[in-house]
Amino acid sequence: MMLEVPALPPIKPNRTIRGASAILLPFLSDGSIDWASFDAHLERTAEAGLTPAVNMDTGYLHLITEAQREAVLDRTERVLGGAEFFAGAFVKDEPGAKFDLDGYAGAAERIRQRGGLPVVFQSFGLTAGDAAEILPRYEAFGERAGEFFAFELTPDLAAFGKVYSLETFRGLLAMPRCIGSKHSSFHRQPEWDRIELRDELRPDFRLMTGNDFAIDMVMWGSDYLLGLSTFAPDRFARRDRLWADGDPAFFELNDELQYLGRFAFRTPGAAYKHSAAQFLKLRGWLQTDLTHPDSPTRPDSDVAVLRECAERLGVL
Repeated sequence: MMLEVPALPPIKPNRTIRGASAILLPFLSDGSIDWASFDAHLERTAEAGLTPAVNMDTGYLHLITEAQREAVLDRTERVLGGAEFFAGAFVKDEPGAKFDLDGYAGAAERIRQRGGLPVVFQSFGLTAGDAAEILPRYEAFGERAGEFFAFELTPDLAAFGKVYSLETFRGLLAMPRCIGSKHSSFHRQPEWDRIELRDELRPDFRLMTGNDFAIDMVMWGSDYLLGLSTFAPDRFARRDRLWADGDPAFFELNDELQYLGRFAFRTPGAAYKHSAAQFLKLRGWLQTDLTHPDSPTRPDSDVAVLRECAERLGVL
């Protein structure tokens, strides 16, 4: 019996990849935020050529307080000095809650005041229902807040996350104020489907992979906004340059980064933030490897594997 191989979008060689990196929010032993390390990591990410993304899942957006989210935005504006950045616009709610348009619009306005571009982080109220219910909420948000990025997040990382139907994604493509979308289903086929539809209907729409298990999706035309890139923004930037240059060394570096991603994002996936803290501490970029107290952790034995990953990447 002949194996039927599904048609895929064409690989796009020598493409300039536009990378964004979700910034880890580090903590100190007294439970406070390690602002000095945050500032330094924000700066080195921008210097590597990646667009920093703050107040994302990697920054514990749904766990930190509103005051802490505001402090992150203030420091980001100050450190970047007008350079581009993304930030999550988030409304914390409970299952069964109604969509809070005012809350989202207010969060977006606070991001814009600091010079950022809002990424609409999901909530129970936003994702409830089908396309006919979800799309008008994004439309209303765009009318109030201007240009934005949408975000599909696997429920494996947050209970309020939802991966939309292709019909819903088609509706997002039709919204002029929705200029891009981060796709974090952690599966290739839904992203390939979105690439094909994007290429057909709106080639300028910026589709950003959030699949830390398949970071080579950039070969088919996704850009990226990843949590994994916060481990090594310098190595991701190098990988991207190799692809643009047509250098086959892209594949070996991508393999090393992907091994790190497979290890760091294993179940429970949300514990990757502790893996990131452990890795960054090994690199001498953090004072501790502590996480937000409500975030899952990894065993200390992981450090030996992460050290080998760091050595193979040439960062230790």
